[in-house]
Amino acid sequence: MPAVVLVGAQWGDEGKGKATDLLGSRVDYVVRYQGGNNAGHTVVIGDKKFALHLLPSGILTPACTPVIGNGVVVDLEVLFNEIDGLIEKGVDTSKLLISANAHIITPYHVTVDKVSERFLGNRAIGTTGRGIGPTYGDKMGRLGIRIQDLFDPSILLQKVEAALAQKNELLVKIYNRAAVRPEDVVEHLLSFAERLRPMVADTSLVLNQAIDQGKTVLLEGGQGTLLDVDHGTYPFVTSSNPTAGGATTGSGIGPTKISGVIGILKAYTTRVGAGPFPTELFDEMGEYLRVQGGEVGVTTGRDRRCGWFDAPIARYATRVNGLTDIFLTKLDVLTGLKEIPVCVAYDVDGTRVEEFPASQTDFHHAKPIYEMFPGWTEDISKATNFDDLPQNARDYILSLEKLSGTRISAVGVGPDRDATLVRHDLLS
Repeated sequence: MPAVVLVGAQWGDEGKGKATDLLGSRVDYVVRYQGGNNAGHTVVIGDKKFALHLLPSGILTPACTPVIGNGVVVDLEVLFNEIDGLIEKGVDTSKLLISANAHIITPYHVTVDKVSERFLGNRAIGTTGRGIGPTYGDKMGRLGIRIQDLFDPSILLQKVEAALAQKNELLVKIYNRAAVRPEDVVEHLLSFAERLRPMVADTSLVLNQAIDQGKTVLLEGGQGTLLDVDHGTYPFVTSSNPTAGGATTGSGIGPTKISGVIGILKAYTTRVGAGPFPTELFDEMGEYLRVQGGEVGVTTGRDRRCGWFDAPIARYATRVNGLTDIFLTKLDVLTGLKEIPVCVAYDVDGTRVEEFPASQTDFHHAKPIYEMFPGWTEDISKATNFDDLPQNARDYILSLEKLSGTRISAVGVGPDRDATLVRHDLLS
């Protein structure tokens, strides 16, 4: 299996970091293919907890080469702070590769992100304020600064001046902010150049050569399917494509070399930020899931909104990503519940709707139609195979599998690195 894509199948925060780490010892390369430090993965190894925001989760696996692909936007200060934090914990980061074509988040992107979000008032999207959207905007507007530009200071200055010609007008005349001096931005960016230089590569070439040599590449998206700029709950989305299609453009690996797509689904549903969420809970059960699941954003520190499992979303993620397998996470959070509701369809203005609505208005109006499943009280955190689970937990998994339309091949039964049971080999 040469290249496998790992995608979030809800609104992100599904546990992709744990899945990547689980598979990392069996793959040769792990690639982040989109997003920036607006994503966050938590991996627990023994008594150590690692929070990764920009780096691929595979960086915690010594045998694996971690890669930041061309589709990622990189805040260099965040990158090196994260690298230094891992080094302090004894993690070897020397194998990290970064695409020369990846775009850089500059300080002015962060400024524009924050002031424009405040300017929207009650129409704010709920961005993380880390400059992600403005950086992708410059990329598409052909005003972006790329990693390779750091190694030609004269070109770098020209590009920064071109980008700021418009942004300074916006900052001064619309947002009442001080203009940004191009020279200050260039000085800031060049301060990272020499440390960055050994990491920079033509990562598309490296990855394709690796596949040709029979090596295995795992492509890791940030965020989730419903935050995809094309296929998510627009405009409450990220500015890139975390869906499986983004893996090809964000890594430079052709689609014919992708042989599997693993979707990560929580046993319930969460999201961070604004936007519609049909199964969201506003009562004590929502608080229960938040507390039991430790539902606080790794990157933002914001409490996650919590709700029950949404089968139409799972079916939608299966369709737009072409999922071949599902990794179901946080099943243990549901332990102790007498019964567990699952959204099997929506009521949209009196009409039963089985699939994810194509209309933004319909999704805003969607009310969940629930089917109830019996819960379990037995501790499942030590389960190592499917038969170790209580009958009701097994029935719940099999029901979600049927409702999702994709086989559930692995199940997370606890927060630890090894607290996973495998039903089908994800890399077979």
